[in-house]
Amino acid sequence: MEGEDLFFGAAYKGSKKLVQQDIPTANATGFGAAADDYMERGIDLNEQLIRNKPATFFFRMKGDAMKDAGIFDGAVLVVDRSVKPVSGKIIVAILNGELLVRRFHKNFSSAFLIPENERFKSINLAAFSNFAVWGVVTYVIHSV
Repeated sequence: MEGEDLFFGAAYKGSKKLVQQDIPTANATGFGAAADDYMERGIDLNEQLIRNKPATFFFRMKGDAMKDAGIFDGAVLVVDRSVKPVSGKIIVAILNGELLVRRFHKNFSSAFLIPENERFKSINLAAFSNFAVWGVVTYVIHSV
């Protein structure tokens, strides 16, 4: 996962103050339709997918190390840096200066980065001194 096209920056910087009900409606007679009182606003993906705006970033997945978890090459990962990396979560890790997306597994004596593809091997983190958790993957967006 190297390159500049992987990192998109902070997730959502806009304002959520305007809702659909704030926009006046009119028809040819000058009166709003009776159904306008029951109108629902659209779905805002920022509200649905982002819990902590300043700590949320987007990455583009490169490679197929996590394909069995449903994370494919080219998918967009929503990564939250404020979520605690517990065992079983999929994380973005920095290992010897390289970004990796793997499932984090920790037991009593050691920690591992486990791929979701049989072609790749698990990484025992005890062998590496230069390791950091960058963030936890909260959502994956991919086209069908």
